[in-house]
Amino acid sequence: METAQLQALWDQLQIQRLLATYCRGIDRCDEEILKSAYWPDATEEHGLFNGNAWEFAEFIVPLLKSMKVTMHQISNTLIELDGDKASAETYVSAYHLMDNPDGGQADMVVGGRYLDRFERRRGEWRIAKRLFVHDWNQNLKASCIWDSGMYAELKVRGSNDRADPSYRVFGGA
Repeated sequence: METAQLQALWDQLQIQRLLATYCRGIDRCDEEILKSAYWPDATEEHGLFNGNAWEFAEFIVPLLKSMKVTMHQISNTLIELDGDKASAETYVSAYHLMDNPDGGQADMVVGGRYLDRFERRRGEWRIAKRLFVHDWNQNLKASCIWDSGMYAELKVRGSNDRADPSYRVFGGA
């Protein structure tokens, strides 16, 4: 395998890791991790927010903290490299468990794609521009079960803060 091919594989791996870092930051409501996925001058077009990506992190984290659960899952990432720039399309499904105004809970699932432009600066890849494309959504009365049957036995539960068990693995707790 040639050096250029190895570099291309390495660059794609770094971009994949960056996409996973974004998901971890947004689901843990960790503004510091979320900002680390973007360059300070990056832009985010997300519908609810359009502007500087670090300001997006400051906007979205309190909103997501008001939800009981969030989980972003990414797939089907197509990356095109061009020197120190790259473009990618990544499919995303995002689940949110929220309180309803009527006192119940709702499951909201949103499907779409991240259209990203990445830049490598000083050897590091980060998002320079992101456009979220909303393709579909589903909103239902929540059907989760927490405290009965086999679910009651599952004692280790995720949280949208630094109490999440992942911080024991990756540090920061």
